Amino acid sequence: MTIAAPVKVDSTGPNTDGYRSFRLGEFKFRRDEYFVYVEWPTGKHVMSADSFLKALQRDVAWQFFYGIVNFDGVVGTVNHYGTVDLFAGRYNDVYRKAELDHLENFSTPMIKATFDEMLDDWTNAGFDPFASPTETGSAFGIKHGDNRAAITRHRVTASRMVSVPGDEPLRNDENGHPVNRHFLDVAQDEPEKHPEPGFDGEISSFNLYAYLSRSQVTWNPSVVSVCGDSLYCPTTEEYILPIIHGNDRVEWFIQLSDELIWQVEDRDSGAALAKVTMRSGDVAAMPADIRHQGYAPKRAMLLVWENADPALPALISSGQLPSVPVEI
Repeated sequence: MTIAAPVKVDSTGPNTDGYRSFRLGEFKFRRDEYFVYVEWPTGKHVMSADSFLKALQRDVAWQFFYGIVNFDGVVGTVNHYGTVDLFAGRYNDVYRKAELDHLENFSTPMIKATFDEMLDDWTNAGFDPFASPTETGSAFGIKHGDNRAAITRHRVTASRMVSVPGDEPLRNDENGHPVNRHFLDVAQDEPEKHPEPGFDGEISSFNLYAYLSRSQVTWNPSVVSVCGDSLYCPTTEEYILPIIHGNDRVEWFIQLSDELIWQVEDRDSGAALAKVTMRSGDVAAMPADIRHQGYAPKRAMLLVWENADPALPALISSGQLPSVPVEI
């Protein structure tokens, strides 16, 4: 068996505030008590430390997700499923027209190792980048401690479905997963099963609403069922989605509870396209050529239906498949 050599991360420090600085190619990253600073050969950018860490957390935990993870309107990553682009201004019309944009491609292990160490060093004790603002401490101040238990949570990924043999440990139950304050009215009873004789061990079920009511994180789709390339990825949402997701395939959203407001923009330019308000029972499709950011006034439940077929991005970008699910 061959064991890959660990990736060497380019970093320096700590600085006077106690934080290390990092470098990826010609990109430089540093933080102080309040802000994160990103520099590249043709420009520089600043973000609030909490916003940057919340976006960084999801980029790392999602393995760079499908398509584009915009940390904001300037900086982000593009997943090529083996390599990852790190960009500044590439999906921003103003930066591109002023020729201030910059993009570099890295192997996935290289950028992930750097982001992992950055997230670990810049996350202070008590701050949980996965939690809602009222459920976590502050990201600000000089370096003090860490929160490795929070930032190393594994994204739930079922091989078939939560509760079936082999996937039982994925259940969110009363063992360390209390019902969230916004979901105290959600029934916790499990579905009744009445299999035909001889099929007792072949029928599985679970209460999805109860499962989600005990989620400790926000804006983190977990794979609870798999059927070929069809993935059901429910999540609980509160406050603001910390990234602006640029699609490389169509995503279907099914609103399970409460309300979400989506700001929809052109994926490549950032031009505003629509504002979509979804309430319980609503269904919407996010096309493959847009980007979107969600706002949740109260903790809400959302089912994201993903097609994980790896051939989709190339088929859509080449025009062999449309970027919308239905052409009217």
